[in-house]
Amino acid sequence: MQDELVTALRQLRRGTRPRKLESQTLDFKAPSRSAKETFANLTDAAVCFANAAGGLIVLGVADDVAGTDAVTGTDLTPSAIRRAIYERTSPGLDVIVAEEVVEGRTVLVITVPEGLEVYGTATGRYSWRRETDCLPMTADDVGRLREERASEDWSARSAGRGGADHADPTALARARSLLLAVPERGAAALADGSPEDLLTGLGVLTPRKALTNAGWLMFGPRSERDLPRVVYQHRQAAGGEADHVLRMSEPLVLVVERLFEIVEARLTYTPVNLPAGQQLAVADFPPVALREALLNAVVHGDHRTGRPIQVEHSPDWLSITSPGPLVAGVTPGNILRHPHRARFRSLFNAFRHLGLVEQVGQGIDRMYREMLRFGRVPPRITDDRDQVSVTFTADRPNIRIARFVAGLPSNEQDDLDVLLIIDLLRRRRSVTARDVFPHIQRSVEDAQQLLRRLADDDRGLLEPSQGTVGRKLPNYRLRGSVLAELGPAVAYHRAPSSERERKIIEHLAEYGGINNRTVQNMFDVDVYRASAILRELVGRGILVRTSEQQRGQTVRYGPGEAVPRKKR
Repeated sequence: MQDELVTALRQLRRGTRPRKLESQTLDFKAPSRSAKETFANLTDAAVCFANAAGGLIVLGVADDVAGTDAVTGTDLTPSAIRRAIYERTSPGLDVIVAEEVVEGRTVLVITVPEGLEVYGTATGRYSWRRETDCLPMTADDVGRLREERASEDWSARSAGRGGADHADPTALARARSLLLAVPERGAAALADGSPEDLLTGLGVLTPRKALTNAGWLMFGPRSERDLPRVVYQHRQAAGGEADHVLRMSEPLVLVVERLFEIVEARLTYTPVNLPAGQQLAVADFPPVALREALLNAVVHGDHRTGRPIQVEHSPDWLSITSPGPLVAGVTPGNILRHPHRARFRSLFNAFRHLGLVEQVGQGIDRMYREMLRFGRVPPRITDDRDQVSVTFTADRPNIRIARFVAGLPSNEQDDLDVLLIIDLLRRRRSVTARDVFPHIQRSVEDAQQLLRRLADDDRGLLEPSQGTVGRKLPNYRLRGSVLAELGPAVAYHRAPSSERERKIIEHLAEYGGINNRTVQNMFDVDVYRASAILRELVGRGILVRTSEQQRGQTVRYGPGEAVPRKKR
């Protein structure tokens, strides 16, 4: 969080309004007309952060004034602020308050930790931070957060609906087949056991042999009259009417596999040739990434709400929405690095025993990795207070990126940090550790260490720019050899006009003419860029149109008067 503040203050000095620099974990406050009013505002903000992932409140900066004029400073003392917040919260919230001098004025930086309990104001107001807003919490929100922070597990409680004799036989058979594929010792024996032994081994029976809530979700009998657990909708166009709607009410063990099959049956594939000669069929939405997203929705969604998981599928995008917010402390801005935390441990562990999810919680990393290794946009994760959505965009795989990543050392092909930096430098000519750290969700120091490692030797991907190499945080850019290999996959890469001209003149000398389609293939550009190149060379007398046809990709051009005689 301190790294974010340092970066924000640098941008403030460049004229940015503080309001635009606020985030899930950073808020600016100007002192109010009275100390009492200031204390009340700070208490509200501190409660808001404590009930989310924690954050920093900077007192002494007006959020709606541009540039350094926003820094007003404050006369309040750290001890007064700390005491005021503690006395105005229930339970008492202890914060850390430090003085900082910004533009010659004293401001106070209030560090609010992620709470161990649920905090409210002394007047009974509960709120939490959602992106840049403090939103009031409902009674359900308070109850859910209190259970998570007290490590109470709703999924481990008795469902009060019967025991192993009530379990769906088809769901039990599916669990047995999954266990036979699990390499862990004892899994096969568990698969061969009685229904009671199997459910006990999965941890979904209470000591009195009743199905827990997790057990009922996974194995409880269902009927068509029951509310669906998952609703799947397919559309031929993203904004069109659904042409296929499926409401799935089966036990979750059956729903998961059925849903995978339905989604995968509607994927389309693009062939990609890799450097080693092998050909891959790349789906519009990577099945591995989709599987992780679907399982995350199933094991982390809040099934207490009774609302179904929603899957919306079209050729352009695929979105998976689960009920309930992200687990306490996890935000879209820290989801790659936050320690794994299950909302319902018993449900999660049962799926883990079946080999469907991993204890280490690599699902989000895998989603990002599968998209980035083919030059695609990472999944967009949004937390809309009472639901979480993961959205995949169906970009065509970028063949240049796929080939480049496939040629990296094996340890770097699977390194999410490396893939994120390549993705960033495809769109920016150079970056410093301050640009990189929010992108990879690590500290500035970690980002600098990573950039330095990637530029360590002649085979490195990066190099520091010559004018900044002596700085503490140099600017890093892709090496020339990497730029050449990535070619048009880099947004700012353009072949020098002299190089283009040389290649076209050589082509004219060998074949006597050229057209738009040939230029596209030579420089890996689209039809419009090829037309612009041809127009430029016609205007300079390098080319002249030689066919009667006036328009189209097959119009032919020959050498113009400006082509040196020896090159003709």
